Amino acid sequence: MNWKLIFQLSLFGLFMGVATVYFIPFSVEPFCWLAIFVFSAYMIARECRSGRFLHGLFLGLANGVWVTGMHLLRYWPYLTRHPQEHEMLAKGIPFHPRMTLALFGAVSGLVSGIVLGLLALLAGKLMKTTDDRGNPIGQRA
Repeated sequence: MNWKLIFQLSLFGLFMGVATVYFIPFSVEPFCWLAIFVFSAYMIARECRSGRFLHGLFLGLANGVWVTGMHLLRYWPYLTRHPQEHEMLAKGIPFHPRMTLALFGAVSGLVSGIVLGLLALLAGKLMKTTDDRGNPIGQRA
């Protein structure tokens, strides 16, 4: 496992955690994540010859920790700028809203990790990984 790569790519999750609290609206967030996922899948495919799915899975979990941590740390500013989440958390949920936010963050981190892992596998299949003689090019284990 290339933990350095996972950590470096997870800094996008930290950025998105801060950005969604302060200046990225809910309507723009999915497009930002799409760009991050595509770039991350490309980097995993380029840097890792094996374990691409696991790299994507762990990256998704790390992103989930960053984003959820920031949303919990800056709970009220986040909910002030995201009234639809505030309304969802306030309606008929048997848990405390912060607990619900943490549980949702864990599940979304897992789901995004699975998606990232699959994208990394797909990117690896699409990338040229050998030269004309069959020798590996530009990849590290």
